[in-house]
Amino acid sequence: MDEPRLVGSDRVLAVLAELARHPDGIGLEEMARAVASPKPTVHRALASLRRAGFAMRNGHGRYELGDEFLRMAFAHHEARPDHVRVTPILKKLCDRYGETIHYAALDGASVVYRSKLDPPSGAVRLTSVVGGRNPAHCTAVGKVLLADALPDEDAVRAWAGGRTLERRTERSVGTVEELHAELTRIREQGYAVDDQENEPGVNCVAVPAYLTSPTVPSGAISVSGLAYRTPLKVLVDDLPAIQAAVSGKELS
Repeated sequence: MDEPRLVGSDRVLAVLAELARHPDGIGLEEMARAVASPKPTVHRALASLRRAGFAMRNGHGRYELGDEFLRMAFAHHEARPDHVRVTPILKKLCDRYGETIHYAALDGASVVYRSKLDPPSGAVRLTSVVGGRNPAHCTAVGKVLLADALPDEDAVRAWAGGRTLERRTERSVGTVEELHAELTRIREQGYAVDDQENEPGVNCVAVPAYLTSPTVPSGAISVSGLAYRTPLKVLVDDLPAIQAAVSGKELS
């Protein structure tokens, strides 16, 4: 089945989204191929974005996201209630463990990283980025949020929708039955772990974060450690301190 043809504002939005995939810029011909539209119409879309400050041309004649778009995006992100409230928590945990701390929200089958704090030192850093995604069933933040959103096996099956669950590593859950069993354990214990399930050599412990509601998690916070540097057992044993930090209490 052919993809629907982009017209009007849909084309402008598609061009804007494509710009975001090319931090080094993209040429007009390449853009036209990427959004499957004629060059003159893509050029008009880019002209509209440039007038709004959402696109610009660099010194090589390639198009990039404009400074006004970046200003709006960063200003919005910094002012979000959950970001404002989560930042001090991330700092406390990062200072305590010297590892990367994530705050992520559930979006369908994925988690979206809304905030991230890396330790000031350490030669190895994680590849995750703010705005990046990972499969929810392979991550500690995703699983702890799925445990809240999917209360039984029927809900898990409906969420999966008949698709095959990707096994990122040999440790990842890969079936509805495995995921249901995992989510049941998470609900009982109140936290989730990623034992090198999303990325070899990286493990995580995650707990839900109630930043904007006392009953519905706005997202989840994880401590993500390199397995050789911070074994999973160390994080699990220190879970009360992690939960205290996320709930806003002082760390002991």
